[in-house]
Amino acid sequence: MEAPRIGVVAGGLGAYWPQFDGLLDQVERTNEEIRSRLGSLGAEVVDFGLVSDVPQGAEAARRIKGSDLDLLLVLVSTYMTSGQILPVLRDVAVPIVLVSLQPSPKMDHATFGTGEWLAYAGSAGLPEIGVALERLGKPVRAVAGHVDDERAWGRIGSFVAVARTTRLLRSARHGMMGHLYPGMYDIASNLTSVLATLGGHVEVLEYDDLRVRYEAVTDDEVDAVVRTVDATFQRAEGADEENVRFQARVSAALDRLVADKALDTLAYFHFGQPSDIYYRLASGFPIGATLLSSRGVPTVTEFELRAAIAMLITGALGGGGSLTEGQALDFEAGVVELGHNDAADMAITDSVPTLRSLAVFHGKGGGGVSIECGIALGPVTQFSIGELGNGRLKFIVSEGTAVDGPHIRIGNTTTRVDFGCDPGLWTERWAMSGSTHHWAMARGHLADDIELLAALLGADFERVQP
Repeated sequence: MEAPRIGVVAGGLGAYWPQFDGLLDQVERTNEEIRSRLGSLGAEVVDFGLVSDVPQGAEAARRIKGSDLDLLLVLVSTYMTSGQILPVLRDVAVPIVLVSLQPSPKMDHATFGTGEWLAYAGSAGLPEIGVALERLGKPVRAVAGHVDDERAWGRIGSFVAVARTTRLLRSARHGMMGHLYPGMYDIASNLTSVLATLGGHVEVLEYDDLRVRYEAVTDDEVDAVVRTVDATFQRAEGADEENVRFQARVSAALDRLVADKALDTLAYFHFGQPSDIYYRLASGFPIGATLLSSRGVPTVTEFELRAAIAMLITGALGGGGSLTEGQALDFEAGVVELGHNDAADMAITDSVPTLRSLAVFHGKGGGGVSIECGIALGPVTQFSIGELGNGRLKFIVSEGTAVDGPHIRIGNTTTRVDFGCDPGLWTERWAMSGSTHHWAMARGHLADDIELLAALLGADFERVQP
């Protein structure tokens, strides 16, 4: 994944420099510590220097505007006026975060004079610059602490992770192959609305694009996929070897398609007729979709573009991602059972996935081996990207805990989740949130980062936590 480009511009009141020897040096040392640690977080740091007055602010704004940034940090390490930094705040279009980190947890009150105090006085200017942003109609985001403050660096780290995700989304290529599952209107997407908020591109594909690649797959390629299957899956009794080899050929064709089209996600669906090749290809995805999803290319059934993008986002935030829908409620155990058929993200499963042969894929054409597993026990996040009636996107999240217990054995990805409340209550609130009936489930608690991402992208946000 490409590193985020984080711009850094510092400021301080120029009148101070000739008044207090050593102040500028201390401010620069603080700023250098911040820039260095940003680099250690995986950011590509672009330094725009120090702004001491209004002309320097205007010059910094001109340089920043053409720098392809994902985020701009304004370092407020001592007091500065809002006027001198106003050109940057006004003219730069990327998200801005105000950062005030003093040199140490506290001043040495017994020895400090005015010059030494001013190296700790960023908190004096922070509200003023916040007011300027608000009056410009821009969000106010601020981090305050000291240079070794892990709480503050945790927040900055979240901004870096989210900036990395926005950069990925801006260039992401999403494949849509086939057609919408008939009647699933909730997952129908207005492509312009999706791309207007998230960026990227949707490549509209035909199943014929897969067919020509399927026919070109060699036996050596099939054998290589089968070896991967043998190394990464376990087979339930009766797993169909012929179907495994067929799905391995489809998997190799999918690899070619994803590479040829440079896809970051793929949403697919097709019914067709039992007599045609497209019907057969449409039944051959579980293995290939799982292998792709496990490599960070979410590949999901039922034409679910937004769920695939949700999985891409949770993967970028470090949680992986598995396609999910409601299965049932266990009121005795107080859990919600969630999962889906077709594909899994093996990087976050609780055990080696099982290949189980099914005579029929429910609600779809054909049958064959399907993937059976669950997400590893511990904290999990549900993340749905809803599309509202006004065309706006809404990020909907809920945090819970994956817990142990019985699973049905029908070739699905099943996870039992405790949301800390009555499972019926959680289901009611989730149903009223605007979520589609598919979404991404990821490991870890990612709601705060997803909320931050929604803010940077301009999407609506709701946390469902009854």
